[in-house]
Amino acid sequence: MAVTHTWLDVAHEVVSLTVLGGAVCLLARRPYDARRWSAVGLIGGWALAYPLSLAASTGTSFLGADALTARYAEHVLMLLAAFSLVCFFQFAAAEVDRARRRVAREAAVVVVALAVLTVACLTIPEALRIPAATVAVDPADGPVGEPAVAAFYMAANGYLLYVALATGRWTRRYAKGAEPRLRRGLRVASGGLAAVATADAVLVLTDLSRLAGSPAPAPVVAASAFLFLTGLVVFFAGMAHPSLAGSVPLARVWLRHHRDHRRLRPLWTILNERFPQDALNRTPVGPWRDVLRLRGVHRHYYRRVIECRDGLVRISPYLASLATERDLAEPEPLARRLADALRDHAAGKTVPPQAIPVAVPGEGGLRADTDRLVELADAVRRTTACRYVAS
Repeated sequence: MAVTHTWLDVAHEVVSLTVLGGAVCLLARRPYDARRWSAVGLIGGWALAYPLSLAASTGTSFLGADALTARYAEHVLMLLAAFSLVCFFQFAAAEVDRARRRVAREAAVVVVALAVLTVACLTIPEALRIPAATVAVDPADGPVGEPAVAAFYMAANGYLLYVALATGRWTRRYAKGAEPRLRRGLRVASGGLAAVATADAVLVLTDLSRLAGSPAPAPVVAASAFLFLTGLVVFFAGMAHPSLAGSVPLARVWLRHHRDHRRLRPLWTILNERFPQDALNRTPVGPWRDVLRLRGVHRHYYRRVIECRDGLVRISPYLASLATERDLAEPEPLARRLADALRDHAAGKTVPPQAIPVAVPGEGGLRADTDRLVELADAVRRTTACRYVAS
């Protein structure tokens, strides 16, 4: 039975490989972290098993291997991914020595499952290899009453059921004492594992039914496969929830700093032209680089705020001789007076060296100070009388 590969298949694999690449990068930073190795094994097994599953489902060869070999390789990768999930939970919850002992015991279980899977694959008759590989797609046409075929699928589905039940129990246990954000994520993950366990239990029952000579209806197999995939998505969403929830406030701060850094450019430019000695970064920065800058945003933001404030302190004696108290309180008049003060400074005009407060916020804190500077920078940008306005 032919299976049409849709854009969803391509999107699935692109996303999986992208996440795998990110996990490998994190592993490279801490190569001795067992939890990161486990995460790479989990994501890598899942990502690499998917194209093998597509090939086996169509009954075609994959890199020179027949359909059943592709299905066997898919099952091996899925079992190793499930074992990696077990390792992740153990190393995340227990001290290293204790986790290693538990992992050694769990390794015996997966080795037994892999041994049964391998023996069953080797004993399936040649004439049944393609029908056995495509049985998950077309249950009605698959071999019935074949112990080797039943053992082949039960070894994989049985171990996945065992892992889903075990990790689901651990997830619920860890959620009880976790902080609120982690607790919510673990509860969502346990719900996904419950769905995976239900799907695996149905698949084990369909394997037994096929062995007994009565294949399960195709809708039942399709529904269990859909439930399995949905459960995996929910599980990964739950595991990612604490990190993503914690990243949202950080992302907001990053976006605000990026925006304010760009909006401060008109004020920074006119001050930097007059007082280049105040620049903390000697490398020229173009407008497009401000917009496209993704790295070091916080550092460059703080630098720009400091440089703008230093420049206003230097030019404030000239503003004192030009601006009234009302001018210093409003951004638009202050921007016009700032242009005049900069021209006087450029002309070498002599003024009393007494600095005055300029664009001072009504309340303390860097946020309030930045807001006042941004208001002034916007006014500088709008003031056509200022010949220093940045492009």
